[in-house]
Amino acid sequence: MKTTILQMDIAWGDNKGNVLRADAMIDDAPEADLYILPEMFSTGFTANPEGLVEGEDCKTLEWMYRKAKEKGAAIAGSIATKCGERFFNRLYFVKPDGDVVAYDKRHLFSYAGENLHYTRGEERVIVEWRGVRIMLQVCYDLRFPVFSRNHGDYDMLIYVASWPTSRIKVWDTLLHARALENQCYVAGVNRVGSDPKCEYCGNSVIISPYGDDIAVCESYEESAKVAEIDMEKLRSFRKKFPVMDDADIIHD
Repeated sequence: MKTTILQMDIAWGDNKGNVLRADAMIDDAPEADLYILPEMFSTGFTANPEGLVEGEDCKTLEWMYRKAKEKGAAIAGSIATKCGERFFNRLYFVKPDGDVVAYDKRHLFSYAGENLHYTRGEERVIVEWRGVRIMLQVCYDLRFPVFSRNHGDYDMLIYVASWPTSRIKVWDTLLHARALENQCYVAGVNRVGSDPKCEYCGNSVIISPYGDDIAVCESYEESAKVAEIDMEKLRSFRKKFPVMDDADIIHD
């Protein structure tokens, strides 16, 4: 399964402009089965969603439907979403047939006050796409390995993010740790540019189960890179070196 990561420069609060930019980046990117956009790619990350959030008739999600159908591929990215009276940082995985799977960010970034305005998700969400089982995660989730521990139920982790330059070493380190400890592929898709509070350098990457970088976006630049998710190689590696057979059993 070919996966393209899209490292965007997101214009603060410019929903229409950002969607147009994402559309153009996908058109210019290497062809793939899956395109992954950053966290809150249509607005930029906001801990206070008033004025930026989209309702359940989300125009950005409508665009994702159309683009997925046009490309014959899945598209993933998170959107600040309002459902009733509650707000969610919701990662959508949209398939070309119109099927959509949604994951609500579980670990809300209390350091920035995200937990004061959004409702956290409760469910692990794994979607199957073209023979690959993919667990959906958002930004701050990366710091919490117990929730994302592989129980033999997925082959790839996706992290969409707005991870600032000041803490980028943590991003780089933990993405590789998640690939190694869970014996899986990891796609980490971060933004570049700036918003009213932070600067972002990107460092988006796809990592193999061996911890090797197989697609790398240039720091501080908009970029699109593609890598092959090779399930035959992954199954062979897990059979040869069955780490998960020795994993601790976590009781709730």
